[in-house]
Amino acid sequence: MAMYRILLVILFCASSVSAQDSQDTESPDAIVQALYDVISTPAGETPDWGRWDTLFIPEARLIAIAPNETGDDRYFAWSPDEYKEMIGGYFEENPFFEVELSHTSEQFGNMVHRFSTYESYRSMDEPPFSRGINSIQLLQMDDRWWIVNIFWQPETPRLPLPEEYLPEK
Repeated sequence: MAMYRILLVILFCASSVSAQDSQDTESPDAIVQALYDVISTPAGETPDWGRWDTLFIPEARLIAIAPNETGDDRYFAWSPDEYKEMIGGYFEENPFFEVELSHTSEQFGNMVHRFSTYESYRSMDEPPFSRGINSIQLLQMDDRWWIVNIFWQPETPRLPLPEEYLPEK
């Protein structure tokens, strides 16, 4: 009887995860929201990396543009797994929340390009410490959406966000 209960719990948990994965990948809006949900984590909590893993094609890339030590812009690129390893400890020790302010999307066939304007917070009760644009490429394949690439650049004093990528006032 105990084994039967354990099997029921396992099946219930598996179906809950599968339902979450299915909802996360049913549309471009859903997968982008899932992305923001996964990386938004209070201090002391680990992001749901299992959920993260379900969002990307195996060959996906995450690419950031950021200034180096001399202030020159450089790019940094990771696979989703490399990004998890690099940033995971930071997320566990520091609160981080990112929200989409607005977006523009274009679709052709099975591909969508989404310019997602974001704000980053340490606490949702405080002003954002950063904002910028996530350029997200999505693929519709196998009855679901996948993240192919995320390419982002934060706003800087030299590079303010253009009005057309900010929410309408």
